Amino acid sequence: MKKLTLLTFVVAVLSYGCNDGTQQAKTEPQQTQTKTNEKVQRVIDELGLVYVEEGAQDIITYEEVNAAQQAWCDALVKIGQLKEEGGDYKAFAKQVLSEAYNYDYGKVFFKPTLAYGDQTFRNNKKGALAYFVGGDPDYPNDKGFALAPWVKARYDNAGENNEGIQIYGSVAITMGNVWVTGKDGKEVMVDKTWVFKKGKDGKLRIIVHKSALPFKP
Repeated sequence: MKKLTLLTFVVAVLSYGCNDGTQQAKTEPQQTQTKTNEKVQRVIDELGLVYVEEGAQDIITYEEVNAAQQAWCDALVKIGQLKEEGGDYKAFAKQVLSEAYNYDYGKVFFKPTLAYGDQTFRNNKKGALAYFVGGDPDYPNDKGFALAPWVKARYDNAGENNEGIQIYGSVAITMGNVWVTGKDGKEVMVDKTWVFKKGKDGKLRIIVHKSALPFKP
């Protein structure tokens, strides 16, 4: 009888330990999830965001969006600069499309400024590359927008401060203008709308790029 009682006690202890471990394993992710949600909520409160996707685990900041826009402007100038210097501008342009755009990870909607007809939209990397650097027989009308070359590029979002940026958790939308300056000093302005999505690696990539010349009645 004593042996049976001892065996029952051991089984009970082991069972409690297993259940406790299982419960702990279930609790830890929940605690981590709670901390993550609290962190996201703090950012939402700090930025005064209103519309954020349910269950968002990451939030794009205004600083990240502005940095991504400036990086695009800098890359545009560098492509033309490399061409002028005899560098591998095509390889750099491909790198930009992989790092700044979402082509390697999913869909991209890209409507360039100087595109028309059945080649108005460049939803794949091949079409986007042709627009920026030209030289693709499948896109004979593309001379390479980035090869002007532009010596300076800047952007400005609509409104004051960050009014021209909408943030929805891991997605942000911007609307405003980009100015590009040629070697002759002349500046050209285009209307620009971008949509950025933050990837699992924390990097912002363009998923929508709509560009057009301003309307002149």
